[in-house]
Amino acid sequence: MYRVNEIFYSIQAEGRNAGKPAIFVRLAGCNLKCPFCDTDHEPYKEMTAYELEDAVNELDKDAKGQAIVVITGGEPTLQLKEDEPLFQDRFIAIETNGTLPVPSWIDWITVSPKTKLDIDWRKVDELKVVYGWFDDDYLIEIGSEARWYGVKCYIQPMADENGKFDPIPAVEFAKKYPDWTLSVQFHKLLNLR
Repeated sequence: MYRVNEIFYSIQAEGRNAGKPAIFVRLAGCNLKCPFCDTDHEPYKEMTAYELEDAVNELDKDAKGQAIVVITGGEPTLQLKEDEPLFQDRFIAIETNGTLPVPSWIDWITVSPKTKLDIDWRKVDELKVVYGWFDDDYLIEIGSEARWYGVKCYIQPMADENGKFDPIPAVEFAKKYPDWTLSVQFHKLLNLR
């Protein structure tokens, strides 16, 4: 059984897959408790792999089976299993904090660290960091390591406690360190899910 916070159809609004139709499967629960997390971890529905597959297929009717599936959380690697691949014959992306192994059946791995990591960058497709969560020295270090392995690095502005973004610090960082590309969460700007 999977603890599912929500499933919805929208547009991927971040990173290299930005602009693509996507079905988001948000799993409940996390091994970290970050103050800016956009997931309410308490409410969830238990679903089997078959129920998840049916829900995704139902949402994907308009895209005729072409929407990517983004498994996110919370921390999805707490629930995903190597021996139980989900959504076969689809492009599957995961957004993870990078603290646990990712099943090999995932097609695209986005690591969004919330703590300093010791990670095998060869298994990561993109790195996404909220600016201000780590000091610049650490960002420079992991950006250099990740880019060495061909990992695309994105820096995002952080919202304050009122949800207002000040993009300038992240913009200045991206201008100064070309290993990083500015990524704006355009779903928030357009008021999309």
